[in-house]
Amino acid sequence: MRIIFLLFLLAAPALCTASVQLQGEFIQGGLIFGKTEPGVQITHDGENVPVSSAGDFLIGFTRDAPAESTLVVRYPDGREEEHKLRVAQRKYDIQRIDGLPPRKVTPREEDLKRIKADRLAVKKARARTDDRLDFLHGFDWPVTGRISGVYGSQRILNGKPKWPHYGVDIAGPVGTPVRAPGDGVVTLAHPDMFYSGATLIMDHGHGLSSTFLHLNRILVKEGQAVKKGQVVAEMGASGRVTGPHLDWRMNLRGKRLDPQLVVGPMPSQRAEKSK
Repeated sequence: MRIIFLLFLLAAPALCTASVQLQGEFIQGGLIFGKTEPGVQITHDGENVPVSSAGDFLIGFTRDAPAESTLVVRYPDGREEEHKLRVAQRKYDIQRIDGLPPRKVTPREEDLKRIKADRLAVKKARARTDDRLDFLHGFDWPVTGRISGVYGSQRILNGKPKWPHYGVDIAGPVGTPVRAPGDGVVTLAHPDMFYSGATLIMDHGHGLSSTFLHLNRILVKEGQAVKKGQVVAEMGASGRVTGPHLDWRMNLRGKRLDPQLVVGPMPSQRAEKSK
């Protein structure tokens, strides 16, 4: 995993009583792992950030995050300090996808109720913000294969501009085992959503979740705890797709993040099979 390490001394050297360590990619779509002293409160761009009793926390940057981000640190003694984080800007590709069923690009009136229900279910599943620290165990690719779609790309479907793509697509045969990228708890296991088909969401703690779209089969149940590397589903071609692949997305308290920045380059399939 590619890491940028940053250590802030959050006071003048003679008065330093606490520090914050940040690890991750300081770039649009990046996830940052933070560590501070117990009792410190963190605010990021106006959002109150959950901090564990041991001082662990997460912050993230959206696809279109500005070049400067604000981290506010409040100490137990009432002191408050503000720090500016520089966020690298990205250029996103235009991705054209043709051959989709017209109904999946422009849904009919009778489909809209189902789409609304799907969105509410996903929103509820991602709203969990308990204090579990599963994310501390790190993340791996859920499958290996050819990357066929990347985070942030503007999508033109059957010639019609649509929302950006907020995940990474990995192509492969239907039935390919999908493994949990990290420890977590299953918060959604839906067999057939209008756009995303069979959809699985797992929570990693502090509002960080992974979502898997277009599955063939889901092998775990809602409420089930899973471990990193455990087979949780099969790759498929359900929902709005032109071929079998896994669409993996990561969200942090409403922010859509880039999974590739968390796990780094795709390992070779040959190396994976030799393990």
